[in-house]
Amino acid sequence: MLSPEACLLTDRATVVTGAARGIGAAVAAAFAAYGADVAVCDRDAAGLDATAATVTAQGRRVVTGVLDVRDGQAVERFVGEVGDVFGRVDVLVNNAGGTFQAPLLETAQKGQDALVAENFTSVTHCIRAVAPLMSDGGSIVNVTSIEAHRAGPGFALYSAMKAALANLTKSLALELGERGIRVNCIAPDVIPTPGTGPMEGASTPLGRLGTVDDVAGAAVFLASDLAAFVTGTTLHVDGGNLAAGGWHRRPDGTWHP
Repeated sequence: MLSPEACLLTDRATVVTGAARGIGAAVAAAFAAYGADVAVCDRDAAGLDATAATVTAQGRRVVTGVLDVRDGQAVERFVGEVGDVFGRVDVLVNNAGGTFQAPLLETAQKGQDALVAENFTSVTHCIRAVAPLMSDGGSIVNVTSIEAHRAGPGFALYSAMKAALANLTKSLALELGERGIRVNCIAPDVIPTPGTGPMEGASTPLGRLGTVDDVAGAAVFLASDLAAFVTGTTLHVDGGNLAAGGWHRRPDGTWHP
């Protein structure tokens, strides 16, 4: 029988990338609140210190690493330290990523390489480093985007990498399933963060924008025993925007494409 304890992450060793602010910081704080020890990494040292303070204030252990997840060797060193401190990893959240707006034909090779490395290759670095430290029941959560499931004009490479990550997630769910490791995605939309800005004018069928805590709640679910039979899928945290498929509600309550 399902019990309330199934939602807790008591004493689980977790890793969250891109945790200095926004979604990553919210996930790290939520994991600590639900009982997990948290290892966090980011390029932003000051922001990472603030996240670490939030974790320790809740009585949980924290490991921090100031690094660029595009650097595979840096990732390996950080994960090695996590293993030394925690002894294992139960949950990995690949949240780090980024983009810029530019048509494909105006994107230089250097910019393309950066988008591929930040949104896809960095994830493979982290998974290869962390998976050997995972035992049965581990959970990998990849943060993608609604753009993985629709066109992204002006963000074509970013959208393509997020779609690639969603497909990688399905394949890894099969490859790692025999070890009891679950692999899933969260696909957010209209979640204002310091990186995105306020998103004025955006809307959803729910009539409000999302928050970083909405995404953190999804991450807690996928990391917990509540999702023990969930793998290879994407949880959309978008207020219904993917379902809307471009439909918008008029002020009179009717809908138009």
